Amino acid sequence: MKSVIVLSILTTASLMASPLTKDAKNAGLLPIPASKTALLKLIDNPKNHITDAKVKLGKKLYLDPRLSRSGLISCNTCHNVMEGGDDGVGAATGHMWRHNPHHLNSPTVYNAVFFGSQFWDGRAKDLEEQAQGPTLAHPEMAATKEHIVAVVKSMPEYVKEFKQAYGDNVKITFAKVTDTIASFERTLVTPAPFDAFMNGYKEAMTPKQKEGLKTFIQIGCASCHNGVALGGEMGAFNVTATYKYMSTGDFKGDKNGMVKVPTLRNITETAPYFHNGMIWNLKDAIKEMGRIQLGTKISDKQAESIETFLGALTGKKPHMMMPMLPASTATTPKPDLN
Repeated sequence: MKSVIVLSILTTASLMASPLTKDAKNAGLLPIPASKTALLKLIDNPKNHITDAKVKLGKKLYLDPRLSRSGLISCNTCHNVMEGGDDGVGAATGHMWRHNPHHLNSPTVYNAVFFGSQFWDGRAKDLEEQAQGPTLAHPEMAATKEHIVAVVKSMPEYVKEFKQAYGDNVKITFAKVTDTIASFERTLVTPAPFDAFMNGYKEAMTPKQKEGLKTFIQIGCASCHNGVALGGEMGAFNVTATYKYMSTGDFKGDKNGMVKVPTLRNITETAPYFHNGMIWNLKDAIKEMGRIQLGTKISDKQAESIETFLGALTGKKPHMMMPMLPASTATTPKPDLN
């Protein structure tokens, strides 16, 4: 199987671990693997193996607004792969220009494959399950399973590509469509200077970024923002104080009050911050997290140091050439703006 991920190949004569690398690993911080084999093993789903054919088709479906009721909204509308993988607004906005009823912010799709759960309340276990939610949710794409299947089956090019991806006897179902979208999303991995540093290339991060990593660990940020995603697991919220914008929206977490910890990868590109998108400045977000999660007053100097480190998590995006989508036919469902 051809690789579906393009990774930067680091060439240096002096690859070695550093004491800071060891400290980071001891704090639970893990890099994206440098080995393509190791990475594919990490991002693959045994029940929905990644293949080039699935990824190519999934990319088209991800970008196709005709899957939505209005014919105007695609997965990419709220999770824009041409920037940070989100939409850059406070609350997700969908069908009929409605904002998310809970005032929830759209998380980035980049590196979501590394999350232990999906959605802010963690209700989906993986990307395959997550992809089914927004397509049917009325404030988002507002479609039905029948509409989505009808759209895909109305276009001979899509039918042909499903056969190429799954075999001639494939039955095109809603779950098969969303599984295919998830296959594409699984490849949206962005290796960053932090990963190169953790994988032994000691010059990948600047001295100030390394100092910021030390500050990040010492203050305790890694207690929640850890793993490969530097987030993505469920955690307690409002641990030592109450988030100052908690009254915006009615979201309180899952049944146990737990909230998915957002990834810090590409965080410099995904403002606004927090579940309801109420803080736009990254240093302000860092300080607020220190206050409500760690019971710590983070100084301007410390916040600036941490922000400098977070810049080392801005990764290389996969090469993204926009595909030409198949033409609608006489049987393609018509857009419904109501």
